[in-house]
Amino acid sequence: MKYVVVTGGVVSGLGKGVTASSIGVVLKACGLRVTSIKIDPYLNTDAGTMSPFEHGEVFVLDDGGEVDLDLGNYERFLDVTLTRDNNITTGKIYQSVIDKERRGDYLGKTVQVVPHITDEIQDWIERVASVPVDGTNLSADVCVIELGGVVGDIESSPFVEALRQFQFRVGQDSFCLVHVSLVPVLGATGEQKTKPTQHSVKDLRALGLVPNLLACRSAKPLMQSTKEKLMQFCHVSAEHVLNIYDVSNIWHVPLLLKDQKAHLAILKQLNLRFQIASVHHPSFHVNPALEEWTARAELCDSLSVPVKIAMVGKYTGLSDSYLSVIKALVHASLACSKKLCLEWIAATDLEDSTRNEKPAVHAAAWDTLKNVDGILVPGGFGDRGVQGKILAAKFARENKVPYLGICLGMQIAVIEFCRTVLKLEDANSTEFYADTPHPCVIFMPEVSKTHMGGTMRLGSRKTYFTTSDCMTANLYKLQGHHGDGGEFYVEERHRHRYEVNPDMVEKLDAAGLHFFGKDETGKRMEILELLGHPYFVGVQFHPEFKSRPGKPAPLFLGFIRAASGSSPNVHGYNNGSFASHSNGHCMANGVASVSANGLL
Repeated sequence: MKYVVVTGGVVSGLGKGVTASSIGVVLKACGLRVTSIKIDPYLNTDAGTMSPFEHGEVFVLDDGGEVDLDLGNYERFLDVTLTRDNNITTGKIYQSVIDKERRGDYLGKTVQVVPHITDEIQDWIERVASVPVDGTNLSADVCVIELGGVVGDIESSPFVEALRQFQFRVGQDSFCLVHVSLVPVLGATGEQKTKPTQHSVKDLRALGLVPNLLACRSAKPLMQSTKEKLMQFCHVSAEHVLNIYDVSNIWHVPLLLKDQKAHLAILKQLNLRFQIASVHHPSFHVNPALEEWTARAELCDSLSVPVKIAMVGKYTGLSDSYLSVIKALVHASLACSKKLCLEWIAATDLEDSTRNEKPAVHAAAWDTLKNVDGILVPGGFGDRGVQGKILAAKFARENKVPYLGICLGMQIAVIEFCRTVLKLEDANSTEFYADTPHPCVIFMPEVSKTHMGGTMRLGSRKTYFTTSDCMTANLYKLQGHHGDGGEFYVEERHRHRYEVNPDMVEKLDAAGLHFFGKDETGKRMEILELLGHPYFVGVQFHPEFKSRPGKPAPLFLGFIRAASGSSPNVHGYNNGSFASHSNGHCMANGVASVSANGLL
């Protein structure tokens, strides 16, 4: 096993995750098998209980792991399926060591950070790196490890020390360190400043780690004089000073690395250029096959016909809170050759104008909502903004605007339908009002009410279609999904505590809101469609987590097709009119591609 470790310096948010993912892409394009590990030096066991404002979205894996959003980057870039153990946290490491101490595994020795914590980290890395992640049942050739935070942080000290020891455990020709740093421009002179990177590398070397490559983040390409200064003061050869400057879209990053021959430098450091070719890798080559990535990056730059999508949520001030949803929209828009223009609408701004303290903001929010091609209500928790989301769902339903409700967004659609169509004015979710006389969304009895972490319905679960001739089933069929023993089902990832009340399903179905997807028991409603509408779909699961560049999530693809004025699926299934609702231009707050950690 070979290891590429990615560390960061100067400031956080430089894009270590995208850099690590892009390194993986380039190595995979050389014919190597690649896996990834993210180290988060916080004490939380996982990201499940962390606020989206503080940490961005919680990414959910097949095995139910609630992990850092960077694992989503790894899965999307490398097209792999990771496990919860691919996300190492301080909490996990200390918990494991304490459990061993309680069992007596240390035979009465004094348990310390060195060697017990650092050994646990190294053992964890070696164990997880060997787990197959690409569906071949073969271990990876290279494991890319990202160390979260910034070198010098107190909380990351045990991990830095563990990695210092690890380089000797695995050998120098199996360990490559890439340090991501910032090269800012200060003042009107436009001079690129190298001092922050110099100090960051100095701190890293003082801790016993020497970078083999520098990945320098900058607004514009580095000047030759800047590279020479970095080479001189950071003890790195000129060809090992990589420059990841701001690009028009995220898919250019692997191409930047390829153009600067980063793969050759890494292969040389890892002694892979000749070693692996002589063993059992006939597909190995030193010229990365990135034609598909190049075409995707160029297509994204060339798109001009907009599709305007309203994202109605409660964390609209931070795009990372909905990162996977945004990526899924981008994937689907590219597949439809449309330029995604996102309109962020805070759900609270749509609520009753008589109680809204900012009438101008309220009016602007509604003006925006009325001029989009599609409306998406993503998942979330808590009652803030719920009424605004209900109003958005009502507008989409009554005005035949394509609607996609995910998790809470599906529940919102059910609440709105019960109140407006079934005339149950007090209908609600017991999450928001426990004593509602018409509980159309109820708490799932299989999970804990007292513990927050890891107690939801999590991970990959099967959803069985009640008919194979509905719109959502046809969308999945387009991507090769198939049945089992005559039953048609799909597997998607879940993260929720509440579900549609099965006692209400018969009334909803009779009124036109149909549940075409259910769990294996038939009691949990997974997919709803409103017949006679261009595209009104709600799903209890999170299809965004499995969306990939070049293979968009089927329900997102159908949503964008409908929002673009086309039939959601090419099989010709048609349950309504597919007229476009807006021919407007991209707004100032819309985006064609979405920034990830400041890269765009």
